[in-house]
Amino acid sequence: MPSMKIPAHWTPSEALAVFEFIDEIRDQIWNAYGPEIQAQLQEDQASLRLQCSDEDLDF
Repeated sequence: MPSMKIPAHWTPSEALAVFEFIDEIRDQIWNAYGPEIQAQLQEDQASLRLQCSDEDLDF
């Protein structure tokens, strides 16, 4: 995922408004896709564990 640049000129009020907006979007996405997100996270973590295990065997 590409990194984003956050504007440095926002007022505290503007930053809070963006933060609250993102938080609301996050909640709505979780409500709609929570179980699917959990399944994907578990799959990703299992894949990482397998990669680490394979790498650990190469001394």
